[in-house]
Amino acid sequence: MADRDAGTESIEPTGPEHIGPQQGAATGGEALTPGPSPEATRVRRPLQLMSPFRIGFTGTIGAMLAYGLALAVIQARSVLILIVVAMFIALGLNPMVEMLTRRRLKRSLAVLVVFFAVVLVLALATLAIVPVFSEQISSLIDAAPGMLGDLQRNPQIAAVDQQFQLLEKAQQFLTSGGLVTKLFGGILGAGKVVLSAVFSALTLLILTLYFLATMPTIKRALYRLAPASRRDRVRYLADEIFDKIGAYLGGMFVVVTTAGLLTFIFLMVIGMHKYALALAVVVAILDFIPMVGATIAAVIVCVIAFVQSPVIGIAAVVFYVLYQQFENYVVQPRVMKRSVNVPGSVVVVAALIGGTLLGVVGALLAVPTAAAILILMREVAQPRLDAH
Repeated sequence: MADRDAGTESIEPTGPEHIGPQQGAATGGEALTPGPSPEATRVRRPLQLMSPFRIGFTGTIGAMLAYGLALAVIQARSVLILIVVAMFIALGLNPMVEMLTRRRLKRSLAVLVVFFAVVLVLALATLAIVPVFSEQISSLIDAAPGMLGDLQRNPQIAAVDQQFQLLEKAQQFLTSGGLVTKLFGGILGAGKVVLSAVFSALTLLILTLYFLATMPTIKRALYRLAPASRRDRVRYLADEIFDKIGAYLGGMFVVVTTAGLLTFIFLMVIGMHKYALALAVVVAILDFIPMVGATIAAVIVCVIAFVQSPVIGIAAVVFYVLYQQFENYVVQPRVMKRSVNVPGSVVVVAALIGGTLLGVVGALLAVPTAAAILILMREVAQPRLDAH
């Protein structure tokens, strides 16, 4: 029994599954590495080994959370738009604040000076322009039926209108008093629109002041989101993007002011002083929209000018053809030379996408957003592609 036990203890298994790494090397076979530990197997469990119920339950929870987040974003869309617009305005005013701080003025005091200067300018412009603008818009609406009647007497337009009755329907709509009802929903709807506009304006001013005052803190918080090894690079790219946005907004202010001022002077010279201020404001607002805004404004002014007189209409067409060349080849290149350098095709595509997603606000923010994307493409994506 002792011999049998000794023999049993001396016998070792020699199967392939029991050959160690050294034994396998000694016998000419390949060394076998040990398999993964049970702990690693439990942590990295394959998806096909998971319970179907667990997979479905987890996927359903994720889809519900994503759907709830999308609904929350849609419901808060107006607030998010106000936040984005306020941030862009703050970036546009930030260079003025930094100019004052370079002259040894505290940032808090510089922010207050710039903010109150902007509020003062807006208040004076409102007191000077809004009453006249409202009166001229009312006069324009009252005169619209007569203008449509004049258009009906034109042989070419009358031939088209005889087939579709567009002018007759428009005249009936303007004279029926349904314009205000359709636009604002009556007196109650108009009151809601006014209160909503006042609330949005106040919210926009408060957010702009807050972002302008805390701009350095916001920038530092954004920089700290990047890894420490890449923080300097991120700071450089972010500063470039912020500078482009601020310069673009400042340049657009110069462009639209030039368009509105020259339109006002032209309309006063040709004798359309009754609608000069209203149309100048409309041209300035529409000129904010890239590429197509100035053309839409020119069409509106030219149609009203043709209603007044064919000579005035021809003069308006000639003026806007010349002004478009002046704006496209003189004003915008000089103003935008140091701000953004975005190709025209990219501007058109960005304006279309932004207008589809966010309306007028999206069209206004499309160009600086495209400029920021081009900076990232040029500074980040292109060097990586060139390196491979």
